Amino acid sequence: MSRRALRPIDLAREAGISAQQVRNYADAGILPPAERTAAGYRRFDTRHRDALLAYRALAKGYGWDAARSIMLAVHDGDLAGALALIDAGHARLHQQRLALQATGEALEAVAGQDPGDAAVPQSPLRIGQLAALLGVRASALRVWEAAGLLTPRREPGTGYRSYGPAEIRDARMIHMLRQGRYPLARIGAVLDGLRRSGSTEALRDALAERRDALAATAVAMLEGSARLHDYISGAAQQG
Repeated sequence: MSRRALRPIDLAREAGISAQQVRNYADAGILPPAERTAAGYRRFDTRHRDALLAYRALAKGYGWDAARSIMLAVHDGDLAGALALIDAGHARLHQQRLALQATGEALEAVAGQDPGDAAVPQSPLRIGQLAALLGVRASALRVWEAAGLLTPRREPGTGYRSYGPAEIRDARMIHMLRQGRYPLARIGAVLDGLRRSGSTEALRDALAERRDALAATAVAMLEGSARLHDYISGAAQQG
């Protein structure tokens, strides 16, 4: 099968990047080795285009670092290693799905928890005690406070922060949402709805957005894997 000669700018246009990025990818081993002309210019062809498009597609699903490692493994002749990296990416996504389901169930339970419930500490906690209860640093609680998510009472005289049952419940929710990679602004909307009306609608919306994001990642993984398959198959046919 013939290979059509391509310039760096041709590859760049197909991928929507600069010609210098194409050269950088070649230097990094993300593209297969390229012959050079007598003048020292690289000779690219359709193999390099397919490798470039596979790498860019893989990055959308698996991330840039993983995509780079996959392409390097392929070009080192380590197909098993490349496939292992792909399998690891899918395993991580599956774990994120399971974690989201568990987090959603836990959040619903916490959101519906009455601050007077026996499961919520009734005695006020200081910042160090609450941090230990959640398994976070005290600095995280200060960040959440600065973002307006927590409003602990200040003890008269000492000025120490004091977290009552409502703040403890909210801190638990914030912690779980942060573990699910929710931004502080999104968490604020969830807490606002819960505090104003006791509604968990914003919470359910946030969980649905996370599920949609994971689904989009899964689709991107499929597209990246398909591109990689096309590249590997094409390279084998071209010899």
